[in-house]
Amino acid sequence: MAMARRMTRPSEVTRERIIKAAERLFAESGYDGTSIRAIVAKAKVNQAAINYHFEGKDGLYREVLRAAFRGLTEHQLAHAEELNSMSREEALAQFVRRQLQPLLGRDEYSRHMRIFNWETVQPTAVFRSLVAEEAAPFLGLAADLVHRFLPDADQRTLTVAAVWLLGQCSVFVRNREQLPQPPIGLVLDEPAVDWLAATIGRWVIAGLQPAGRS
Repeated sequence: MAMARRMTRPSEVTRERIIKAAERLFAESGYDGTSIRAIVAKAKVNQAAINYHFEGKDGLYREVLRAAFRGLTEHQLAHAEELNSMSREEALAQFVRRQLQPLLGRDEYSRHMRIFNWETVQPTAVFRSLVAEEAAPFLGLAADLVHRFLPDADQRTLTVAAVWLLGQCSVFVRNREQLPQPPIGLVLDEPAVDWLAATIGRWVIAGLQPAGRS
């Protein structure tokens, strides 16, 4: 058993090195602008290793996207039960705060968002396919949260409200690198992000009031 573990470890290290190299290159140049040759050079492997682990460029990009998506959502999903035990206002505040956590992150979060920004301007079939698989649990969590504010809403309304809720945070996270620059000049330290989360939370709660209520 120990020998088997020792034998698989170099392969796992190679796989992780390829993913990290590809993540950096896809963040810099997007899917179309990143060649297998560049990935091979940066990861210091041969192309056969990429074919072995990922079955080519599409498979590798899919794994990079999966890691990026989960890096931005898994913390929320891990605390889903915790949200259920809170009041709806407290749960929403926690949800918004965790959504904005990447604003305090460093290189990894930045690379993830740059990859998603490339998808905005140059969408790929790989991304569309992956989102169909990976987004459902996270969107469902957001829909469950807004349902606590809109208990009589139909499924279409809840889905749209969930997308709207996510958008209130993602517009800041997507533009993280530009926020501290003019003309915005937003400080991105812990107190500033706490303030931003509380402010967005208040606005979201007001926006989720059923029609006819003040």
